[in-house]
Amino acid sequence: MVARCGGRPHRLFGLALSGGRIVTAVHRGLVSRSTRRTLVRANGCGWSVRRLLLAVAAVASLGGLIDVAAVVPASAQYTYNPLPPRPKPQRAPNDNQMLVQATEVDYDYNNSRVSAVGNVQLFYNGTSVEADRVIYDQKTKRLHAEGNIRMTDADGKITYAEIMDLSDDYRDGFVDSLRVDTADQTRMAASRADRSSGNYTVFENGVYTACAPCKDDPKKPPLWQVKGARIIHDQQEKMLYFETAQLEFFGVPLAYMPYFSTPDPTVKRKSGFLMPGYFPGTTNTGFGAEIPYYWAIAPDMDATITPRFMSRQGVMLQGEFRQRLIDGAYQIRAYGIDQLDPGAFAGQPGDRQFRGAVDTKGQFALNDKWVWGWDGVLMSDYYFFSDYRLYQYRDPLGSFLLLPTEALSQLYLTGVGNRSFFDARTMYWLSYSGNQSQVPIVYPVIDYSNVLNYPVFGGEFSYKTNFVNLSRDGSVFDPITTTANTNSLCTTASADPLARLPSQCLLRGFPGTYTRLTAEAQWRKSFTDPFGQIWTPFASLRADAINSSVSNQPGVSNFLPVGDTQAFRLMPTVGLEYRYPFINIQPWGSTTVEPIAQIIIRPNETYAGKLPNEDAQSMVFDASNLFSVDKFSGYDRVEGGGRANVGVQSTTQFDKGGAVKVLFGQSYHLFGLNSFAVQDTINTGLNSGLDKPRSDYVTSASYSPNSTYTFSVRSRMDEQTWNVQRFEAEGRANFNRWSVAVLYGNYAAQPELGYLTRREGILTTGSLKVASNWVVSGSARWDLEANKINQYVLGAGYVDDCFVLAANYVTSYSYSAGSAPPVLSHAFMFQIGLRTLATSSTTSGSSGLQ
Repeated sequence: MVARCGGRPHRLFGLALSGGRIVTAVHRGLVSRSTRRTLVRANGCGWSVRRLLLAVAAVASLGGLIDVAAVVPASAQYTYNPLPPRPKPQRAPNDNQMLVQATEVDYDYNNSRVSAVGNVQLFYNGTSVEADRVIYDQKTKRLHAEGNIRMTDADGKITYAEIMDLSDDYRDGFVDSLRVDTADQTRMAASRADRSSGNYTVFENGVYTACAPCKDDPKKPPLWQVKGARIIHDQQEKMLYFETAQLEFFGVPLAYMPYFSTPDPTVKRKSGFLMPGYFPGTTNTGFGAEIPYYWAIAPDMDATITPRFMSRQGVMLQGEFRQRLIDGAYQIRAYGIDQLDPGAFAGQPGDRQFRGAVDTKGQFALNDKWVWGWDGVLMSDYYFFSDYRLYQYRDPLGSFLLLPTEALSQLYLTGVGNRSFFDARTMYWLSYSGNQSQVPIVYPVIDYSNVLNYPVFGGEFSYKTNFVNLSRDGSVFDPITTTANTNSLCTTASADPLARLPSQCLLRGFPGTYTRLTAEAQWRKSFTDPFGQIWTPFASLRADAINSSVSNQPGVSNFLPVGDTQAFRLMPTVGLEYRYPFINIQPWGSTTVEPIAQIIIRPNETYAGKLPNEDAQSMVFDASNLFSVDKFSGYDRVEGGGRANVGVQSTTQFDKGGAVKVLFGQSYHLFGLNSFAVQDTINTGLNSGLDKPRSDYVTSASYSPNSTYTFSVRSRMDEQTWNVQRFEAEGRANFNRWSVAVLYGNYAAQPELGYLTRREGILTTGSLKVASNWVVSGSARWDLEANKINQYVLGAGYVDDCFVLAANYVTSYSYSAGSAPPVLSHAFMFQIGLRTLATSSTTSGSSGLQ
C-alpha cells in the first residue's frame, strides 16, 4: 500500500504502514508537535497533513456544537427507574497527539486536498471519529466527512451522522442526518444541523427524548418526545430556542408550544421562568396559578420569585433566596399578600388586610466533626400557612393529608466523634392552632455522651449528661373521661376549685419554668466462665439537679406543688445479668436456647410523681425493653427500687433458609417503691403492666421462612388472668409483582390514660405490579370496635426510566378525646414527571365533621 502525493506514488517520511493501515509516527505520543511538523515538511506534503490534523481537531470539538441532549436542566423531584448508565470511556491525557488510521490516504497536491478513505479512524484527546471518508480542502479550508460517521467524545456522548461539512475553525458548516446519544441516556436527532458565525447552530426538524428506544422495534416512537420544527442554539448566550414545538406521547401529539426557550446543557443555572403550577385553592382563597421565576444572581447565590394569582384574594408574592458558602449554605423564604377579600376569613385570624410570613434555615460546618445551624419561622397569624396551603400535607402513610400543627424555630450546635456525641440547641415552637401559650420554649437543651476507648477495671466505661431549661405560659390539660362537663372543665379556663382533678384530667404541660441537669456514669463488663455461662456485672450513678417554678393557675395545684421547688435526686445502681446459651445442632439446622436473668439493686425514686414530667410521657412495656435497666423513655422520671427481669430467648436457624426467634419473660419488683405504680401529672406507668409486684408477661415471636414472607407477633398478658392487654400480629409477603402487609392490633382499656374502652383494628397495605411499569397500591384501616373503616388510601402509578405518573386518594377520620364527632378529611394528589424536562404535582384536600 502506498500513499500518493500530487498524483505520484511516494513513500512518505513520517508515515509508516501498519497492518494495511497508514499510521502517523506520532500516534503514540513519541514525537512532539514541533518535531512532527519538521518530519512531515521534509517531503513537501507537510501542510496537508498538518491542516488535516487541525481540522480533525475541529471535528472532535464539534461535540460541544451538538450537545443538546438535555434540552431543559434536570429538575425532577420524583424517583425514576433509570437504565444502567453507559460506561464512560477512559479519558486520554490531553497531550494534543493524534492517531490517524485509514485504508488509504490520498494527497492531491494540484487541488490542495488530502483524503483519508476507507475505515477512517481518528483519535484525539479522548475523542474518536469514524467515517468512510474524510476530506480536507486547503483552498476552502473546509473539512468534509461522509458515510457512517460516528463520533465519541471523552464524556461518552456518541454522535451519528451521514454527512458533516464545516470549516477548519468550525465557525460554519452543516451536519446531515444527525443523531446524538449521551451517557445519561438522553437522545436527540435532526434532519440537518447548520452552523454559522461561529455562534449559531440551527437544527431542522429536531427531536428530543430521555426515553430508551424500544428493544423489539427501535423505530417505534418512544413514550414521550419533543419535536421542534427549528431548534436554535445561541452559543454566546448559551440558550436553546424552540420554534413550533410539540410534546408527543407514543407518537401522538398532546401539547403544542409555538415557542419556548431554555438554557443549553452547559448552563447549570440561568435566570428564567420555571414550570407553572396549579393551586386548587379553597372557598376562602379561590383557585389560582403560580408562575415561578428563577434568578441566578451569582455562582454562589440564587433566588426564586413565585407570584400566586388567586381568583378571590388576589396576588400573593413568594420569594426564596439561597446562598452557598465555602463551609455551608442558608436560605430565606418570604410570603406576603394584601388580601382583596379579608371578610372571607370572618371570625378567624385571617380576617386582616395584610398577611405574610418569613422562614429561614441554614447549616455550616466548623470542621469535619462540628456543624451549627438554625431554623426560623415568623407569621402574621397562626392560620396563614394552613389557609394558603404553604406546607405540604403529610400523614404517616406519606400521603399529602395532614398539616403540621407547629413550626419549629431553633439554633443548634452538633458534634460527632468516634465514640462521642454533643448536641446543644434552643427551640421555640409556633402553634398553627393558636394555642401559643400552651407551647413550650426550650432554651437550651444540651446532650453529651462519650464511651471511653480504653477499658476501666477491664470493662467499658461511658458517661452522658443532659441539661434542659423550658418555660410555658399556659397549662395543657387533657380529659380522661367522656362526660361533657369534664371535657369543659379540662379544656376551658375555670376558677372552680374542683375543676381539673387527677381523676378527671391529665396535666400534659405545666405553666412555669423548669430546669434540670442530669449526669450519669455507667460501667459494664462481660466474661464467660468455663461452663459457657455469660456474666455481665454493671453499675451506674446518676444525679439530677432540678429547679421548677410552677404557676398557680386553676387546677395545677391538684397535680404539682405550685411555686418554687428545688430538688436533688441521686440514683446509684448495681446489677448483674446472666445468660447461659444452649446450642443444639441437627441435620436440618441449629437451635439456641438462652435463659436470661437480670437483677438490679437501687434505692427508691425520690420525688416520684412530685416533679414535672415533660420528656418521659410515653410508656409501653413489651419484649423490646424487658431487659432495660431504666424503662422510662426520658430523663424526667427515673426507675427506682429493686427489680429482677427474667426471660428465655430461643433462636432457630434452618439450613435451607429461614429463622424463628422467640422471647418470653416477666419483670418482678423486689423491694422499695415501684416507680410505675406512682401517679404523676400524666399517669405515666399506670396500666403499663409494670405497676404490680409481678409484671404482665411479655412475649414476641418472629418467623421468616425465606426472603418472601415475614411473620411476627408481640403480646402483653395479665400475669393473673392471662388476659391479653396488648397484642399485635403482623404478616408481610413480598413477591416479584406484588406485596401485601397486614397488621392487627388489640389494646385493652387504660382508664387512667383516657382510653376507656378496648381498641382493636386492622391495617392492611398492598401493592401490585400489574405490568412492567404499572403499580397499583392501597391501604385501609378498620376500626373493629366501631366496625367501620376510618382510613383508606388508593393509588396508581406508572414509573420507568423517563416518565412518572401517579395519583393518590386518601380519606381519613381523626378522632378527638371525648364525644366530639370525628373529622373527615379527603386529599387527592396527582404527579407527573418527564425526566430532564419537567415535573408537576397538584394536591387538593378538604375536611369537615362527619
